[in-house]
Amino acid sequence: MIDAAIAQITRQLNDALKRAFPSGSEQRVVMCNLHGQDGTVAIEAAEKVVVFLVNVERESVPGGGLQGGGYPRGAVQPEPVHLNLMVMVAANYGGKNYDQALKYLSSTVSFFQGRPVFNHQNTPDLDPRIDKLTMEIENLSITDLSNLWGVLSGKYLPSVLYRMRLLSIDAGQVSARVPRVTQAEARVGA
Repeated sequence: MIDAAIAQITRQLNDALKRAFPSGSEQRVVMCNLHGQDGTVAIEAAEKVVVFLVNVERESVPGGGLQGGGYPRGAVQPEPVHLNLMVMVAANYGGKNYDQALKYLSSTVSFFQGRPVFNHQNTPDLDPRIDKLTMEIENLSITDLSNLWGVLSGKYLPSVLYRMRLLSIDAGQVSARVPRVTQAEARVGA
């Protein structure tokens, strides 16, 4: 489901940038790593806006524990796991195309500012397992930004980090069935 969430925002951003900059029919936004396993720049990331996962965090949602189903014998199943995804959008343009990087980055921020929520009403092709996705800019200090790019094994690119909120993963696995109380019995003296 993580792949579906990131792919969805990648498609939406690509469509928006193609509308904003209509020259050519090539993709402007790709979902991929910036670097291959050998450390070289990924070919598909060259001269593109690149969307990639930086981190996965568990969201603490009140009401944890087990939940009972609405069956005569209640189904006990674990609570869904609610995740926040840290997603980087980086404009991988260099040299004389650096101005393109800044244009695309500005348009990216503008797009997500105008459409911070993706749900089934405004995004009909959103994966049915996803209720909604919310995009929020994550502020990083220069030190944190430097550390992040060091972990990514790359040189800084014009980029913005987003927190994609509340992706819920629920395997729907029942771990037990328990009888439900349907009526109270009162016994006097035994």
